[in-house]
Amino acid sequence: MTTPTTATPTPASTPTPGSTPKQSPTPPPSSRSLEDRTTGALLGAAVGDALGGPVEGWTPEAIAERHGGRVRGIVEPFHKDDWRTARPIAPYHKGDGHVTDDTLMTHALIRVYENVRDHLDAYAVADHLVPDLITNTRWIPELEAEALPLQRIFLAEKWIVARIHYGHVDPREAGVGNIVNCGAAMYMAPVGAVNAGNPGRAYEEALDVAGAHQSSYGREAAGVFAAAVAAAFGPDATPESVVEQALALAKDGTRSAIEAVCEVARDHTDFEDALGPLREAVAPFDTVGPEYRKPSLGARRPSRLHAIEELPIALGMLLVGRGDFRRTVLGSVNYGRDCDSIATMSGAIVGALYGESAVPREWSGEVARASRLDLHTPAASLARVTREVFAKDMTRRRSHEAAFAELTATAGS
Repeated sequence: MTTPTTATPTPASTPTPGSTPKQSPTPPPSSRSLEDRTTGALLGAAVGDALGGPVEGWTPEAIAERHGGRVRGIVEPFHKDDWRTARPIAPYHKGDGHVTDDTLMTHALIRVYENVRDHLDAYAVADHLVPDLITNTRWIPELEAEALPLQRIFLAEKWIVARIHYGHVDPREAGVGNIVNCGAAMYMAPVGAVNAGNPGRAYEEALDVAGAHQSSYGREAAGVFAAAVAAAFGPDATPESVVEQALALAKDGTRSAIEAVCEVARDHTDFEDALGPLREAVAPFDTVGPEYRKPSLGARRPSRLHAIEELPIALGMLLVGRGDFRRTVLGSVNYGRDCDSIATMSGAIVGALYGESAVPREWSGEVARASRLDLHTPAASLARVTREVFAKDMTRRRSHEAAFAELTATAGS
């Protein structure tokens, strides 16, 4: 079943151009448990991914022309009748509520946490993630078939397998030489969830994990996105506080890009008006260039001056949406370009901020049905792992405190 392409969102989420929109009510912090926020983050990521998938790579103008206006919900494939052969989409069924590789990789990382049940590093990618991608068949929504995840993921993700499984490269350095893009950042929400409320630790862990996949600003974005998700779990977190935490940790061009985009985003409450200004703000830091499917000669090369486009725009849309899921994610989707990853990131952050109830049930339910995915069980499992990891961290901390107390007592005697 395909939801009409011009489905109208609820009045609370549909701003009148130029007006201050009414926000959807959010539950009080006391009712948003770790489990609820983890579910919200993972549901929000999957829904954003599925909404953005069918219009990925297109401009806002092309999206509006194809759908008779802005996308307002789950839509059909951009090439409805010949998606199997139409370039550059073929052979993937993007649309109709199907998640893409962003969600497939996110769930794969959750399975690594389920096996390790502790903090992860690049060796966990080598020991668990790579074997999972090349060994275990899964339902791939875009292929409408059971297949190895390796057969769906993009070449930049296949790099992990080539470098680690076939090349026997040190996992900590395997990301060096890969194109620098959002491939690692797009699935780092679980790292943020496991380090809920501790953005600094999330940043460090994501940098370690992403070392097996990316280098330069692609790796940096993975750390900052995980930190943003962890910050969103804070008891009194807001979109502004999430951005502040991201800026406190981000380095080089990534920090500059986030700062530039978010400065512009604060002046907007309607994503329609923000689409152009946000693109202009991030353009100096984006190596891909004005035509997304015709990257510039210097695209995706390592640099301390540049940034991926997706994370700054996701944080910008978080501010434009003022924490409202529909406005935030629909703004991310209608931005176009790599909008499935932008919406994955912004959806995860809003879900972590406000829990499962923030994610429209008609969207999450249809995405789960259409993609044949259980979106709740992985979230519940990840929350259990998070509690276990926190208990281990406390034990390790107490052991360190005891050792340091004895050391300093001895030194002072």
